Amino acid sequence: MGGVLSISWVQLAIGIVCMAMIANLQYGWTLFVGPIDARHHWGRTAIQVAFTIFVLAETWLVPIKSWFVDRHSPRLVVSVGGVLVAIAWVVNSMATSLVVLYLGAAIGGAGAAAVYGSCVGNALKWFPRRRGLAAGLTAAAFGAGAALTVIPIANMIASSGYEATFLYFGPGQGAIILFAAIFLRKPSDQEMAAAGRRRTGAEDTRPAEVLRTPVFWAMYATFVLIAAGGLMAAAQIAPIAKDLKIENVPVTLAGLTLPALTFAISLDRIFDGFGRPFFGWVSDRIGREFTMGIAFTTAAVALFLVDRAGSDPVVFVLTTALFFLAFGEIYSLFPATCGDTFGASFASTNAGLLYTAKGTASLLVPFAGILAEYDGWHAVFMTGMGFSFAAAAMALFVVRPMRARFLAEHLPARS
Repeated sequence: MGGVLSISWVQLAIGIVCMAMIANLQYGWTLFVGPIDARHHWGRTAIQVAFTIFVLAETWLVPIKSWFVDRHSPRLVVSVGGVLVAIAWVVNSMATSLVVLYLGAAIGGAGAAAVYGSCVGNALKWFPRRRGLAAGLTAAAFGAGAALTVIPIANMIASSGYEATFLYFGPGQGAIILFAAIFLRKPSDQEMAAAGRRRTGAEDTRPAEVLRTPVFWAMYATFVLIAAGGLMAAAQIAPIAKDLKIENVPVTLAGLTLPALTFAISLDRIFDGFGRPFFGWVSDRIGREFTMGIAFTTAAVALFLVDRAGSDPVVFVLTTALFFLAFGEIYSLFPATCGDTFGASFASTNAGLLYTAKGTASLLVPFAGILAEYDGWHAVFMTGMGFSFAAAAMALFVVRPMRARFLAEHLPARS
């Protein structure tokens, strides 16, 4: 038992390293939007289409990559992901048209999908009794992984240009993923049993069957609602700070002084990353849906505060951090809920199917820019707040009773 636990933690650590290396593809993107627009004058809305393409590829390809992981090994899939991650930012560095920029986004999304689906699915299998914590720690690297590189990337963009920054960081991130992938593997049936598997493989729900269950689609709708507001904020935080005229205003907190935008993005990544294992750990103890209700309501309150007082740079930094603390946990709670509901045998594929909700939500990201041009950022904040409150209600009053009925019908012997 002790040996299996040691191997489990090693596999978790490898997954965390790989996830950290794809974080910049999503969370570092906002730093490049302004410089790209300044160079080519394509318009922020058109440039943000690349972000949507990235998220669509990163989410909707996850089930395919996860299918290979469930049947074979995460090693090959993650290795391919590392190569694609490197290629993506090299393409971005050479993009002189929107078409090429969109191509780079699609390649990056495919690479991130390979890494994300493999690492989260593997964590769910190695930790059947602590899925919330395991998925949270793995997903935390995707949220907080960019925190260490936000300042270096921002500085390099300022000193050497965004093209050189893409060209420097892309291959470096890909190389680290390739090396770490060598040591990845999935657990055997014996290792899953020793780790505390709570159900037999025969009781687990296959992906084709999962897609026919109403409870899956209830979880999917809830995921779309909460992800939409978070993705709008992640993609637009730099334009928001610029329009509020606070991006370069110095902010001092805990003895550290940074420009408001740089401070916000760095702190957002830290809080985003911390929130994933924290809320995952909480959900292991009080239940997934109760934790969702608390977190989603907190996200709504944070957006309200940003809207009301975000023009103050200190308030902007702190309230956006609060929002990402509450938003990031969706990447631990939903995979854990999916694993609890449908079992471990097909955990990678089933969680991947649910994760495509993030891609669906990303379709609303360009709409945020259009909405802001028409009615200002107030409309964007209020839309996100409404989505967050609706997601909290869905989790508590729709998903929770539906999931209880599903488990009672399909696993009558379980308590």
